Amino acid sequence: MFYTAGTYDVIVVGGGHAGCEAALAAARMGCKTLLLTLNITDVALMPCNPSIGGPAKAQLVREIDALGGEMAKNIDKTNIQMRMINTGKGPAVQSLRAQADKQEYQNEMRRTLFTQENLDVAMAEAETILLENQKIQGVTTKTGAVYSSRALVLTTGTFLKGRIIIGDLAYPGGPGNQFPSLHLSDSLVDLGLTIGRFKTGTPPRIDRKTVDFSKMIEQKGDPEPLTFSFISPKPQREQLSCWLTHSNPQTHRIVLDNLDRAPLFTGVIQGKGPRYCPSFEDKVVRFSHKNEHQLFVEPEGRETDEMYVQGLNTSLPEDVQLQVLRSIAGLEHVRMIRTGYAIEYDYVLPYQLKRSLETRAIPGLFTAGQINGTSGYEEAAAQGLIAGINAAQYALGREPFILKRSEAYIGVLIDDLVSKNLDEPYRLLTSRAEYRLLLRQDNADLRLTEKGRALGLVDDERWNFYQAKKERLEDCRQQLKTTFAFPSDPTIDALLKEKNSSPLHERISLWNLLQRPEINLEDYQNHNLFACEDEQVVEQLQIQSKYEGYIHKQEEQVRHFEKMENRMLPTDLDYDAILGLANEARQRLKEVRPESIGQAFRLAGVNPADIQVLLIELEKRRRKKS
Repeated sequence: MFYTAGTYDVIVVGGGHAGCEAALAAARMGCKTLLLTLNITDVALMPCNPSIGGPAKAQLVREIDALGGEMAKNIDKTNIQMRMINTGKGPAVQSLRAQADKQEYQNEMRRTLFTQENLDVAMAEAETILLENQKIQGVTTKTGAVYSSRALVLTTGTFLKGRIIIGDLAYPGGPGNQFPSLHLSDSLVDLGLTIGRFKTGTPPRIDRKTVDFSKMIEQKGDPEPLTFSFISPKPQREQLSCWLTHSNPQTHRIVLDNLDRAPLFTGVIQGKGPRYCPSFEDKVVRFSHKNEHQLFVEPEGRETDEMYVQGLNTSLPEDVQLQVLRSIAGLEHVRMIRTGYAIEYDYVLPYQLKRSLETRAIPGLFTAGQINGTSGYEEAAAQGLIAGINAAQYALGREPFILKRSEAYIGVLIDDLVSKNLDEPYRLLTSRAEYRLLLRQDNADLRLTEKGRALGLVDDERWNFYQAKKERLEDCRQQLKTTFAFPSDPTIDALLKEKNSSPLHERISLWNLLQRPEINLEDYQNHNLFACEDEQVVEQLQIQSKYEGYIHKQEEQVRHFEKMENRMLPTDLDYDAILGLANEARQRLKEVRPESIGQAFRLAGVNPADIQVLLIELEKRRRKKS
């Protein structure tokens, strides 16, 4: 028996990282929003690694923050360790990584959801999507509730027909042994969407009290306070260490001797897993020439003895997992608290989406997160934010919000999803961003805060902070460009001698002098040549000065790129009627229906000759119209 349970502008199904960002974004933009989750206790659950950030992922988190999202602020409040990685490399690939207190992260996010104006949270399993005239009308739940809405965002993670696999054992389940969602993917198929099947996994958890840390290498957090959010206060809290150990030939022998019981090799697992985060047994087989693999033992929180064994994702039988663990240095007497497992799940092939993350077939239906074939909390949260924004834009009758590849890592992520053929769970990498020197984690606020303000997601506090920082940055830049160093100036001579830098032969601005690799702003401050106490401004000035030539070069590449992006392809273009297209290109163009020549060029199977055919077709249409 069905009953009317409520009417909303936007409904979000799923309370993971994508769902939280989507629901908060829609509510903050003024839409009456409902978040439906299978279990309120498991909102913002981290079923796998206890961390946020890392290469490319930190850039996403900073971009979420700049647009007015929540993930950065939440991890700043709840981390147990934070450090900057890739510090020996250039700023384009440097990134923050934080260890999370898993339970506190959930508690803090749940608190944020329940105190958000315009947002209701309910515990229910959505089963059927309701349509009228091929437009979203809402959802029905397992208990018979009917919730009506103008827009619907699905952020169901790995729950759609989830199947847990441990050795010979396989049973329906979601991550962390939660209930799976068994019927919603059938509703998607009934709507005409194409569904695929992927697999992911997680390692065993172990008891801290049974670990011998004396046989491991300690990895501490950075001593100076760090934050993801541009507006978070600097934390003063005790950090917990992570620990590095390694597998060994005995470990690998245990795995090889039990491949006949490994579901990854016996055919029990059908879904394709992530290449960049493979199962441990897969690593042992594929890299048989290696005698060891790195393993990181990471705390899951301050109030628990559970520790996460990073690098040991596995679906081996439970008894084999214990043998593997006890063959590793420092874990000889370890007690296993939770068994590692694989999980298979349904996902929506993302070529069926627009760059707004709205499905092309069903107006008002948006998808975000692992349902789109991605992996990672950060990728999920970024998609959730964009899907929530665009669901609100749709409900309010406004144009969709699109980020280009040249504007944000979020733009790279979404463009890759809708343009490329996914044959494995997608993970964002710095190498996927052509303009990564422009899309650094340190300048995300300068790139995106104004966009977030225009959407209504950046509040007055953040806006005033941004405006003040931007003003300080410009003032300090002008100061450096209009202050000159002269040959034979005693202060300058002392500085150059101290830094083993060649003497000056003509006057030079402090800005240009800063471009010497051995000179930095700290040197200027030590010699009373320049003063600035704002760490974010100092970081920006150093990077902008030292990489000025490379930045200008990438900006020129972006201008060329945008010429292609601005050549829009009509939505009603009949690719079957265009002569000269290769068959493979024709098929991909019909599947994806790219929005621009630039997006068409990035499709697998579309070559330069096909692009020329499309350009000729556009010119024919232009002449006919004129």
